Amino acid sequence: MKRIASLLPLLVVFLFTACSEEPDEIIACGDDQVIIIDRNKSADTNVIITWKWKVSEIADLPGAYQKYMRSTDECKPVDGNKKILIASSSGGVVLADRKTKQSLFYAHVPNAHSAELLPDNRIIVALSTAEKGNCIQLFDIGTPEKMIWQDSLYSGHGVVWMPRYQRLFALGYDELRSYSLKDWNTYSPGLEPEKKWILPDNGGHDLNNVSDTKLIISTHNSVWVFDIPGEQFHEFEPLREVRDVKSVNYNESTGELVYTKGEISWWTHNIYSRNPDKIFTVPGIDLYKARVISRN
Repeated sequence: MKRIASLLPLLVVFLFTACSEEPDEIIACGDDQVIIIDRNKSADTNVIITWKWKVSEIADLPGAYQKYMRSTDECKPVDGNKKILIASSSGGVVLADRKTKQSLFYAHVPNAHSAELLPDNRIIVALSTAEKGNCIQLFDIGTPEKMIWQDSLYSGHGVVWMPRYQRLFALGYDELRSYSLKDWNTYSPGLEPEKKWILPDNGGHDLNNVSDTKLIISTHNSVWVFDIPGEQFHEFEPLREVRDVKSVNYNESTGELVYTKGEISWWTHNIYSRNPDKIFTVPGIDLYKARVISRN
């Protein structure tokens, strides 16, 4: 027992060092690829890329996905950051294993703009304006390319599952909706519309969670926080009246903020960070969205 006790301080130091050295990561997408950046070691154009997914290098996808995944617009870490949901406005969505890059699921989805992993290995995708678009579509991971449910939503741009409320929130051009799971344990699962809120500005673009009770939303002309229990929108002061924000990530407890905005038409080469204040510039990729990979 004395020997174990004498080793405890060393064990604490080891664990603290291991945790503090864990990389703080940003995942970003654009063109036909997705990259992961070491946030702590990167600054300006000195961007340290630790992981890359490029559709031309993924051999297990059907050939048509070389076209469908040529303009990635979502890269969402899911399942404890072990998997990444990748959507493309060219018409595809892929669930990739981070370690192996194996394609665990794929589907042809016109003008896909976001996706979310739902309970029991199902995926919901938001489709923007396109022929057979303007909706949200539900899939089962076990049956690629087979859509099992859909609901119309003009200019679908965001989907986020909020476990506390057991609700899916979906963002369209001028509205935010909530859905509950319906017939989820049957052979014909779907979603039941619950509520709808009109946005304070048109052009709903990005939807993300701030906490387990709040969502953050970007529109044409600003960024907003939606308080779920109060059912109220208020302008997000750090990005008040900042136009064309394509992705926004905010940690309410630390004040950390990471976002992208359209600067060259709808894309950019810059990822902006506050707390700490940095700009990450990637000249070789027309970037669209960036997400923070949480260490928790």
